[in-house]
Amino acid sequence: MLKLALVLGFAMFLVWMVAVGVLYSVLGGMNVWTKLNGTYNDLVQGGDTSGGDLISAGRVFGIAAVVGLVNVILFTAMATVSAFIYNVSADLAGGVEVTLSERE
Repeated sequence: MLKLALVLGFAMFLVWMVAVGVLYSVLGGMNVWTKLNGTYNDLVQGGDTSGGDLISAGRVFGIAAVVGLVNVILFTAMATVSAFIYNVSADLAGGVEVTLSERE
């Protein structure tokens, strides 16, 4: 279960990063980041652009990668512990037994 959860976690990580990339591109095409960075520079730095941008591609993808990796670790741990708890409880309670009959 650990291996399966880890593979599924990394697959979800890739989907997460693609979704962040698409969303960042769409909002960049709408000039949202330019306006936010301009407003930030006007309010905090008094119009001085030497301090850098508040929102940049590196910062967005870096934070998204950290969040995604934490999610992979948590998903893997929770799936493994859940499978263990299910197996122990099924072993104690006897589980559910289903008998299927063949068609005649």
